[in-house]
Amino acid sequence: MPQHPARRVVIFTDFPGWHGKRLVKAFEKYQITAQYLSLNDCYFDLTSPTGLHIPTFIDCLPDGVFVRGIAGGTFEQVTVRLGILHALKASGVPIYNDVRAIERTVDKSMTSFLLQRAGIPTPPTIACESREQATQFLQAAFVRGEEVVFKPLFGSQGKRLLRLKAGDNLPDGEVYNHLYYLQKFISCANIDKSGNTLSYHDWRVFVINGKAQAAMLRHSQHWITNRAQGASCRASALDPELIKLAEAASQAIQVDYAGVDIMRDANGQAYVLEVNGVPAWQGLQQVCNADIAQYLVDDFVSRYLSPYTQAHAVL
Repeated sequence: MPQHPARRVVIFTDFPGWHGKRLVKAFEKYQITAQYLSLNDCYFDLTSPTGLHIPTFIDCLPDGVFVRGIAGGTFEQVTVRLGILHALKASGVPIYNDVRAIERTVDKSMTSFLLQRAGIPTPPTIACESREQATQFLQAAFVRGEEVVFKPLFGSQGKRLLRLKAGDNLPDGEVYNHLYYLQKFISCANIDKSGNTLSYHDWRVFVINGKAQAAMLRHSQHWITNRAQGASCRASALDPELIKLAEAASQAIQVDYAGVDIMRDANGQAYVLEVNGVPAWQGLQQVCNADIAQYLVDDFVSRYLSPYTQAHAVL
């Protein structure tokens, strides 16, 4: 029987933690060795046979890449890190999620644009460099009796969000790199008969290869409903409307997998707020029976890695 080289994939992350361990275990089913690396430690090296330096890969490239995170940095640093992913793809290395998908989801303005273009309900949004234009959007919303959420363009996990009400002003432009991403506030409050707000909630739907696989309901005493900001996670049935919206959003952004955040307003209208291209799933895993990491790896292997690898899965 011919000997086949052992398969090796890279999990790009700066914080392997729980997610990394789950992914490594899932790859073991296919006798694939997965190792953690940081994109910070990779670089272009045109003196090497591959044109790249990927730690522990001497004169060769990985068989596949799973992107779990890209560290923040200067514009130049992030550009090179994304360039490494583009170079790997150009060299024939399958990447999950694809680098273009990551770029579209990291940039909230592009995500919003693609959702709106696909006819998917998403809140009215503006992303601009002009403080004057942003102020006009803000004041027009106040005249309509609306509130506005100010978000960092590259933010995640609910950090640095601001809720602006009538009379509020925009924050100092330097704090957000002079980029104003403003979105109509969608209230997802649970209100009692007296009109008092009891809590807030939204849904996270996990989509893999265009199909919704699991969902959770997030509850919080704060209007920011991210688990990282203290929200509690509860199991949620895959509601047909949420499935349709989440799958349509995933298709519009063209991602291998995504965490799609959906809210309903007081009238029951559902909106897609964000499509996360590098979503965490620890909270979701705690409230559902499906092995999310194994689902992800099964999809990655079946669609992007060789038939030999699939045929030798450990059942």
